Amino acid sequence: MRVIVDPTACEANGICAGLVPEVFDLDDTDELHILVGEIPDQFADAVRRAVGSCPKTALRLVE
Repeated sequence: MRVIVDPTACEANGICAGLVPEVFDLDDTDELHILVGEIPDQFADAVRRAVGSCPKTALRLVE
């Protein structure tokens, strides 16, 4: 599973980075970065929650 961010939809609310900082990171310019390619199994449920928690639906899972 991978996660993709739509940079035009992302408002850098940081909810995803707060939930799973091992996978999501906001830089100093409020640009969201995905820190891993394939989501490690131990973070899969948390990443699903983070994707579902995005207020702008800027995140998408690809199985």
